[in-house]
Amino acid sequence: MSGNLHFGGQTLDRSVFEQRCKQAASVLKAQGVQPDDAVAILLRNEPAYLCLIEACRYVGARYVALNWHGSAAEIAHILEDSQAKVLIGHSDLLEGISDHVGNTSVFSIATPASIVSRYSLSQGSSQFPDFDAAADDAAPIATAAEKLRGLFAYTSGSTGRPKGIKRPADPDGPDRYMMYQLFAQALLQVNAGDKFYVAAPLYHSAPNTLSLSAFASGNVDLIIEPQFDPEQFLQAVERYKITHAYIVPTMMVRLLKLPQTIRQQYDVSSLRYSISTGSPCPIEVKKSMIDWFGSIFYESYGASELGFMTLISSDEAKVKPGSVGRAREGMRIKILNDDLQELPLGETGTIYIFSEMGAGFSYTNSEGDLADQELNGYATVGDIGYLDHDNYLFISDRKKEMIISGGANIFPSEIEAEIIKMPKISDCAVFGAPNEEFGESIVAAVQLQDDETLSLKELQEFLQGNLARFKMPRTLDIHDNLPREDSGKIFKKRLKDPYWEGKGRTI
Repeated sequence: MSGNLHFGGQTLDRSVFEQRCKQAASVLKAQGVQPDDAVAILLRNEPAYLCLIEACRYVGARYVALNWHGSAAEIAHILEDSQAKVLIGHSDLLEGISDHVGNTSVFSIATPASIVSRYSLSQGSSQFPDFDAAADDAAPIATAAEKLRGLFAYTSGSTGRPKGIKRPADPDGPDRYMMYQLFAQALLQVNAGDKFYVAAPLYHSAPNTLSLSAFASGNVDLIIEPQFDPEQFLQAVERYKITHAYIVPTMMVRLLKLPQTIRQQYDVSSLRYSISTGSPCPIEVKKSMIDWFGSIFYESYGASELGFMTLISSDEAKVKPGSVGRAREGMRIKILNDDLQELPLGETGTIYIFSEMGAGFSYTNSEGDLADQELNGYATVGDIGYLDHDNYLFISDRKKEMIISGGANIFPSEIEAEIIKMPKISDCAVFGAPNEEFGESIVAAVQLQDDETLSLKELQEFLQGNLARFKMPRTLDIHDNLPREDSGKIFKKRLKDPYWEGKGRTI
């Protein structure tokens, strides 16, 4: 039977899993969870995550996927802001938040042994009721599944407190579970018996949606990992004959830095489709992955607010290197200048999207954000780019991350794409620091390969010829580990804040 879940070396039968989801739904219902209420999830990747989402479908609740890297104060803010009725979390992640949960009922789930081992955790007891024990005692819910309300996503809060993305409450609106079933065909291109791999955190909207799409298809196995490891990924492809995977550019870079002797040990011929989103994939990285695995890589430009907006195949990427593709069905793209006038093809400006799926969203505690984000049904999440003459979209960077130095607009992603090519470097992030003469100067924060050293002069010499002089980093910061999420997103605010502290400005 297909549609099973694989985690920690074990296989969970789909029919057994679905029975467990119905028991979990009964626990939520006993806690007073009603349609459109919010249920918060604070788990690392494991089958219980999908079980709770399925349980929310049976009671008609929305689910809030909490970033487990967040502080107790950040979690408390989201619990209050979303009015979450119940919070379910791994026992180790719930430590230290008992004074921050307000009126939310809290349940604990024992952190799985494979996660304890992977993260070198200590498994302790929890002060909160055990969710699994409550589910063991509960009869499966007898009512049919409600419409899946879907993810109640929160922005990262990189420029302030996290904001919830609200959808219109419409009892006659579409069932997002049916949307996921359509995504399985239109976006993932899965067939019965295929096997989908995910190691990116399920609190992130893209891997969450894609995993649910594979699950909703009913006949695709899910291989769930709590954390990405490049060699273990190759092992999993060979062991499970994985056909589909969600792999973001940072994962690709880690794969490409494996020695050839390791790469050649594993049979990865079963893999025929991989999709990434979240940040544009550097041209050379995608080319190298295609050379290794074949033309199996798809890239999408997406946002939690608006969904998967574009798609580009490997064959298209060979013709349009650097593009994230053309608008998907139900999407339209405009490029506007600062005066909100539409720009001609080829000119760079702010990307605005009309999305049938994301239409009508708003924020909690938005403080007027949408006034700058919406225009005649089109919305922006602050990205900058252009459409070429074939209507392929190219993204320059996020507007809020753009560096303005000496009056020139500088896009960090362009510089990062060159820096990561340096063999000594395993990870990097570029941002602006205050400069009295030029406004901002360019800082390169890097994480080196083991036992390597690097000077600013060496870095500049490596970049010479590939970057204009005004785009050269002027400061080099070497870190043991850059603060990057498993999703691939880096916490640039943590790197930038020390430079801007006490300056009285942030740009």
